[in-house]
Amino acid sequence: MKRIATLAVFSLAAVGSPAFADGSTTPPHAHDAATPHASAGPQLSIPAQAEPAVAAVERFSAALAAGQLDAAGAELDPNVLILESGGAERSAAEYLGGHAKGDAAFLQTAHIQLLRRTAQVSGDLAWVASESELHLSKDGKPVTVLSTETMLVQRSDAGWKIVHIHWSSRTKAPGDHH
Repeated sequence: MKRIATLAVFSLAAVGSPAFADGSTTPPHAHDAATPHASAGPQLSIPAQAEPAVAAVERFSAALAAGQLDAAGAELDPNVLILESGGAERSAAEYLGGHAKGDAAFLQTAHIQLLRRTAQVSGDLAWVASESELHLSKDGKPVTVLSTETMLVQRSDAGWKIVHIHWSSRTKAPGDHH
């Protein structure tokens, strides 16, 4: 179950938007729903200047969910630091050469529902925080995992690159909310 929770964390930003969760390749447009109603979809708070950083996060997540590790890696800074479940991967090569394969396989078995996403930019750095629910089956039983993700994205001559990821998740108990 720990591995499910670990992967769930990643999935929230990775393919957390309803557009990605239902198989569409069209990323959501934050400016279309800055404060949507709860039933209208995820709650987004993304200023215009943060949209390019959010787009890098969405490209990374969509590529990973599709098993396209080269495309996912193109969104990572070579020295990215990834923290999850008490562990660390200290480069894009380390992540892509190991853990990413399991994350990609897991994402193909889960339905991801993005609940909230917020982002801010300060100079050449942006942070993107996402909260999601992952719906999957474990031993033939439905399981919901609450997942949170924070990504730091840095602007460079090569565009916006992800320099840090932190994933956290836990199995949802009855009555739990994000």
